[in-house]
Amino acid sequence: MTFSLATWNINSVRLREALVSRLLTEDTPDVLCLQECKSPVEKIPFDAFKALGYDYMVARGQKGYNGVAILSKIPMEESDSQDFASLNHARHIAGRLENGVIVHNFYIPAGGDEPNREKNEKFGQKLDYLTEMRDYFHATKPEKTVIVGDFNIAPREDDVWDHKKLLKVVSHTPIEVEHLAQVQESANWVDITRQDISDGRLYSWWSYRAKDWDAADKGRRLDHIWSTPDISNAAHSSRIRREVRGWEQPSDHAPVFATFDL
Repeated sequence: MTFSLATWNINSVRLREALVSRLLTEDTPDVLCLQECKSPVEKIPFDAFKALGYDYMVARGQKGYNGVAILSKIPMEESDSQDFASLNHARHIAGRLENGVIVHNFYIPAGGDEPNREKNEKFGQKLDYLTEMRDYFHATKPEKTVIVGDFNIAPREDDVWDHKKLLKVVSHTPIEVEHLAQVQESANWVDITRQDISDGRLYSWWSYRAKDWDAADKGRRLDHIWSTPDISNAAHSSRIRREVRGWEQPSDHAPVFATFDL
C-alpha cells in the first residue's frame, strides 16, 4: 500500500480553512497532519475536509492555542495522546491507519525567546517536553511508526540560514539540538526528509517579520517527518512546498511531504 503524508503548521485551521482545502485539492496527500490549529476539536471545519474525501480525523484542541489534528483518506482510529511535561496543552495526537502504520503528530513547544531555563520558564518546558518524548519512545519501542510535526528545532547547520548567527537563538541552540538528538536516538528514528534530500540548505519556516521572506530567505527547517527504521527504506519523494508560504494570508510554515510504499 502506497500512501503519501504531509505535515503543516497551519497557524489557525479555522482562519486558513481555504488554504487547507486548497492543499488537499492540489496535492491530495492521503494523510495530513496539522499543528497549531488554535481551535477546539468540535470547531475544526471537518465537514469541509470530509467533502474532499478526508473521512477520518483524530485531534486534540483548545481555544486559541496549540492544537493538533490528523486528517486521513485511509481508515484511521485514535491510538494515543500524551501530555508531555504536564503542560495541559493540546500538543500530541496519534492515529493508527488500517495498514498498521501509527502516525504521531507533535507540536513541540517553541521555547520563548531566551535560551535559558533559569530566566525563561518556556525554554525549560521545551527541554522537559523533549526529555519526556525521549523516555516515552525508549520505553514503548515503536515499530512501523511515523512521527511528524512542528518540532520547533532546526538541528543541522544547513537547516538554518546562518548557523553561527543562530547558535544562541531558540530553535538552533546546541542544548535543543542535543535534546532532539536524544529523542531521535530513543527509537533510532530516521529523518526521512534528509534521507531523501541529504545535502543543501532546506527550510520549512520563514518569519512573518521579513518584508520579503522569499528574497531574504532567512529560513529554518522546523518541520519534520521521521520513521522507525523498519519502514524507512519504504519512504521516498520527500519535498517541501515552499510556494505555499507565498499564498494569500499564509501560515509562516510550508508543508512537508513524504511517500511510503508499504
